[in-house]
Amino acid sequence: MSFSFFLPPPAPGGCGEGITFAVIGDYGGGDARAGAVAALVDSWSPDFIVTTGDNNYPDGAPDTIDTNIGQFYSDYIYPYRGSYGPGATSRRFYPALGNHDLSWDGGRPYFDYFTLPGNERYYTVWRWPVQLFILNSDGREPGGVHANSAQGDWLRRSLTASAAPWKLVVLHQPPFTSSLNREPALHLQWPYAEWGASAVLSGHDHFYERLESDGIPYFINGAGGYGLYAIGEPEPESVVRYNDDFGAMRIDATAMCIHYRFFNTAGELIDELRVENAGVGRWGVGVVRRERIRAE
Repeated sequence: MSFSFFLPPPAPGGCGEGITFAVIGDYGGGDARAGAVAALVDSWSPDFIVTTGDNNYPDGAPDTIDTNIGQFYSDYIYPYRGSYGPGATSRRFYPALGNHDLSWDGGRPYFDYFTLPGNERYYTVWRWPVQLFILNSDGREPGGVHANSAQGDWLRRSLTASAAPWKLVVLHQPPFTSSLNREPALHLQWPYAEWGASAVLSGHDHFYERLESDGIPYFINGAGGYGLYAIGEPEPESVVRYNDDFGAMRIDATAMCIHYRFFNTAGELIDELRVENAGVGRWGVGVVRRERIRAE
């Protein structure tokens, strides 16, 4: 392994006093591997948690959902109807649908388990200074999964109307990937940057990868505990790839800065990207000030 550094790494607090949240993906196996990722996340005391899908393996069944999710994250779920404690007093868990979540009765156990905004399949959440736009990228989505679909039109309008300093799109299937066994989801290569997105986060491929397209970062965060996948020839958009261990992303944000980091379950920092808000134009376009790259 070799490491390249551009300026000293920022302080552990990331972007100073702001919000801290975790992103996990493809984690829903309910075993020790998922537990190790949950322990890592808990060590950060995040304000909330976002998922990139596949919350309940193997087939989204009602008899596994609480073991796979509530066992580790009941303290963040509101209202919580499971058996692992009282749950949260406000909503602090924002999942995206994955293909495995929809396998049982069209996702009925998922929709019964969570109470989410909007139509619950795709929705937006404000947690200043971040606005989340959580999509359903599965082909069974009634609102469609193409840029000109009803869901795509909702995202375009929502991003355009947003005044948030940081606008993060979350979905399951990755628009770009260096997976050995899967092709990028070309139909999901929507004009996110043109519509105003700051970054795109996905899962589905069980590893971590950071890519860049149209001037914004794309993250694959599918190393949440349910097996690890092989990485193939890097795509042109790929910057960083990692599949040695499971892990999670920690994101710290203020109105002027957002700091993306991926840690493995040993607490080792694998990759980070810090973006500072240059305050340019209506959208406050961010410019990269500092990054640390782990290279193969």
